[in-house]
Amino acid sequence: MPRRWQILAAYGLVAASTQMLWVTFAPITTESAHTLHASVAAVGNLAAIFPLIYVVLALPTGRWLDRNFDVALRAGAVLTGAGALLRLIMPDSFAWQLFAQVVIALGQPLVLNGITKLAARYFPAEERPIAIGLGSVSLFVGIMIAMAGGPALFAAGGLGPVLGVEAAIAAVGGIALAFALRTPPAFALQAPTGQRAWLPKQPLLWKLGALLFVGMGIYNVLATWLQPILAPLGAGGLSGDLLALMTLTGIVGAGVLPPIVAARGWRRHTLIAAVAWTLLTAVAIDLQQSVLWLALWLGVEGVLLLASLPVVLDWAEVHVGAGEQGGAVGFLMLAGNLGGFVLVVAITPLVALPHWALGFIALVALCGLGAAWLLPAQGAALAPAPSLPE
Repeated sequence: MPRRWQILAAYGLVAASTQMLWVTFAPITTESAHTLHASVAAVGNLAAIFPLIYVVLALPTGRWLDRNFDVALRAGAVLTGAGALLRLIMPDSFAWQLFAQVVIALGQPLVLNGITKLAARYFPAEERPIAIGLGSVSLFVGIMIAMAGGPALFAAGGLGPVLGVEAAIAAVGGIALAFALRTPPAFALQAPTGQRAWLPKQPLLWKLGALLFVGMGIYNVLATWLQPILAPLGAGGLSGDLLALMTLTGIVGAGVLPPIVAARGWRRHTLIAAVAWTLLTAVAIDLQQSVLWLALWLGVEGVLLLASLPVVLDWAEVHVGAGEQGGAVGFLMLAGNLGGFVLVVAITPLVALPHWALGFIALVALCGLGAAWLLPAQGAALAPAPSLPE
């Protein structure tokens, strides 16, 4: 395997670990509350702190990645692995688990904000969309590992095996990435401008940020509230399988679509299709709740919605250039995490009223459609970065 793909694999393992550790307690909330001698709401806060910390650190960590990529990304990998190992010290202490989760959450933006710059450092221009797509896929793989593996491991031996297996994955990933980053970059990158006022001068980033606010926000809404929304309609029992289907099809879409979209100049069309389909999906769920009907709409929703993340990140990488990628991704991920927090909270009073809740999702998607319609026909193409001498 070429060295650049080994580096991407190590990065993907760490990125997957950040998401796996983030949602560790989500599928075993009630059981973990008993083990940690805490309330269910308190255990939920072990995941809720991640988007809050991300919003605070997204921009400064992005700028650090632009200035000193190797050190910043290694720090993110170390914090991720160290936090996972810390959780093993006192697995039955809620206060200790909260402390360890904060350590992991501090590393998350350093890892996730580095994907486009990693692709630009080690991959030629024509391979960067697939590298960014695969790096993004790893996020959803991490969520699937936690959702599928957590309950089985807890049933086998309690919280200890859950934390132990996840710590092993995160530690291996952190070590692998730390060694992988010893490889010198293959392509020369321009230095960051150092101008902190560059964001107001990038209207494209604001439009892409608005789309991530909508897209990641709606994904979080569905992941959090699909069951109580479908329950009054008689389909609440299908929610787990539907979310798994949506995530699996999203993994396929995020891995396959970005290079095709970039090669054919379909970025704008893809993002318009994603928010338009989201709007139609909300209407379709409201009209009918048969298994095949819901599976069709949410399966395609996963392909388009989750593939939108690497498409947006790739467009930002092409637009801002290599010197500002960390800051650009930091801003975009800030917008996405903010959307995930704000929309989940905003829809809470409506979840017991499924028609109103689905109408809310459709309205948010309509706003996203307006932002997507304002996008330019194609991202600005930059000349490929020159290769560094061997």
